[in-house]
Amino acid sequence: MSLKTAEAIAELVAKRNGRALIVGGWVRDRLLGQPNKDVDLEVFGIPAEELRGLLATLGPVNTVGESFTVYKVEEVDVSLPRRESKIGRGHRAFEVTGDPSMTPMEAARRRDFTINAIYFDPLTQEYIDPFSGQRDLLEHRILKAVDEITFAEDSLRVLRGVQFAARFNLEMEPDTRALCSRIALDDLPAERVWGEFEKLLLLAERPSIGFALALQLGVIDQLFPEMKALVDCPQEPEWHPEGDVWIHTMMVIDQARQRIHDLERPQQITVMLGAVTHDLGKPPTTAFVDGRIRSIDHEQAGVAPATALLDRLNIHTIGGYDVRHHILGIVAHHLKPLMFVKSVTPVGEGAYRRLAQKVDLELLARVALSDCLGRTGNFDCSGIGTFLERARSLGVEHKPPEPIVKGRHLLALGVKPGPRMGDILRAIYEQQLDGSVTTVEQGLRVFEDMNKEEGRRKKEKGETAER
Repeated sequence: MSLKTAEAIAELVAKRNGRALIVGGWVRDRLLGQPNKDVDLEVFGIPAEELRGLLATLGPVNTVGESFTVYKVEEVDVSLPRRESKIGRGHRAFEVTGDPSMTPMEAARRRDFTINAIYFDPLTQEYIDPFSGQRDLLEHRILKAVDEITFAEDSLRVLRGVQFAARFNLEMEPDTRALCSRIALDDLPAERVWGEFEKLLLLAERPSIGFALALQLGVIDQLFPEMKALVDCPQEPEWHPEGDVWIHTMMVIDQARQRIHDLERPQQITVMLGAVTHDLGKPPTTAFVDGRIRSIDHEQAGVAPATALLDRLNIHTIGGYDVRHHILGIVAHHLKPLMFVKSVTPVGEGAYRRLAQKVDLELLARVALSDCLGRTGNFDCSGIGTFLERARSLGVEHKPPEPIVKGRHLLALGVKPGPRMGDILRAIYEQQLDGSVTTVEQGLRVFEDMNKEEGRRKKEKGETAER
């Protein structure tokens, strides 16, 4: 549909002696044989005052953009070729003006990488490629900056390069690599940083490629010091023959990426960031103990650095789902699935129900399995499946059980709202988690017993006072 709309616009533009060309990601993905619904058109040779009226003949036209006007016709973004002048510090500090007299080569020079500076004429089916982007994409398999001067004006392009390298399995060209390593990233707001890393985590089949490049470029040092601490942090070779915690984490991230296809976006993000942060507690806890490398209590120790990383990305609730709560739950409990199953003393149902209060057990299991498989060697990870089966049999794989006894039940018995009611409800719920309360009647008997105990204590206190 988008391509047909683009063709219709191009035909109207051609009748006015102008030219409309598709540019950017749609063209790149077409060359790679990948689908992309986002069509961006640049219109050459048509003055700005005429363009909107021309587009309006096709249907409703929405105007988007703050510093530069982009017209949206159905799913197609239409704009004039633009000239940009850096006027300050920051990703958005540009003065942008449309100039329909520019040539495609002039307009393409402001783009980030050669692979994104290829035009496609929807009428002639011709590619216009002033900076040899097709060769770089299809033959050399490299990521190359179009223009070093304009590239360096927008620090976000460094992060775009990281996720492009991973998504399309490209090598960053040496001069571009050197350029990116010199660019400071401290002017980028959290939402822009997260926008690129979300693409890395969710769109790349092997996000580790991007993280490896980010480490080489100094991006990890600048943005994620908690992750930099994983580099050269040793692990016990018997359990982690692959190497240090950074290497292990990269393997876990790639494993996790294979286990999110059936999830909604908030849960996908939870699993991927859970994989990224799961071992952040190892650097501060790793020590040689009795001749072996140990990271005792690294689960709980990882909560603070994971929180700092999430703060930097401004990750909280996404789509109504408390992503942060479950990521931190994964960090704090990622060893539990195997511990529960391998425990010499059988783990009761109550432990599963209580753990479900802290984290989504299915997402926890996915990260735990990725953690188990994210290393070299042969290890038995089957217990994680057993853990998840048990959680599902109890109906707590996604959340803890709903309280059987609620405030309305106590109100009916004359209990007034307040701290005492909360204490009673919590006491009943604790017994429900253990499995000893399965009906409202059983729960209310707990309340009756609590009343009797309170009465007995008051009586004893009174008798003591009289003596």
